[in-house]
Amino acid sequence: MIALDGWEPKPLETAERVDAAPSAALAGLLDVEPPGEELPPLWHWLHFLDRPAQRELGPDGHPLAGHFLPPIPDRRRMFAGGRYLAREPMRVGDVVTRRSELASTAVKTGRSGEMAFVTVRHTFLRDGVAIAVEEQDLVYRSGDPDTRPEPPSYKPPQADEPWTLAMNADPVLLFRFSALTYNAHRIHYDEAYATGVEGHPGLVVHGPLLALLCLELPRRAGQAVTELSFRARRPVYAGQPFVAAGSPDGELEIRAPGGVTAMTATCSGPPATG
Repeated sequence: MIALDGWEPKPLETAERVDAAPSAALAGLLDVEPPGEELPPLWHWLHFLDRPAQRELGPDGHPLAGHFLPPIPDRRRMFAGGRYLAREPMRVGDVVTRRSELASTAVKTGRSGEMAFVTVRHTFLRDGVAIAVEEQDLVYRSGDPDTRPEPPSYKPPQADEPWTLAMNADPVLLFRFSALTYNAHRIHYDEAYATGVEGHPGLVVHGPLLALLCLELPRRAGQAVTELSFRARRPVYAGQPFVAAGSPDGELEIRAPGGVTAMTATCSGPPATG
């Protein structure tokens, strides 16, 4: 049984000067021009990275232990979603402090067994003033998967929304995003491990990458985003054509083959003035 009683990690702070190089690298991965001095929402995921020693990694490439990693044996991690509120943008050259704390935990039982839901809240401060708040929802399981997913479809999904961005994440793109985010989880680059050990039908597209692609829709349309919420629903696999689709009303989603909605998101901009 999963037990989180007594697990109460203390808040943690880290500070970093925002450099332009990570944003330029992500822009290259997305085949767009670098964004300039202001970081688009969620592009701070390229900063404040954990860089554990090699000896501290488990067989899956994920850290064996960590400040906000729950004490669960044979732990398997899934990115479930999150929320973000920007009061002011982060800018290149800023010295930003990230204050992280455990927001909530819950143990639930579903079709695949017990799962631990963990929410970590990050508050970003510049000169002592909070400029953004993020909550990340993560799900953890213990042991091997009980079921194997059906073979994925590769038929391109349809989309007729005002905003669309068609994608197909190949292993090279997944490797580059893993490198940018210092994510060594083998499900994103080691196909033999992803299929033979974790039970996936192929390499898994990063959940954070899907969230970033959702936000590329309003960004490329010139619409500012200051608040957003997103939820990962189903995996997308390398080689599957998928579409980020949305409209100016702020409803966004990642649509994969076979009628699969892989992620849903909502976003809004700054309040009207005048």
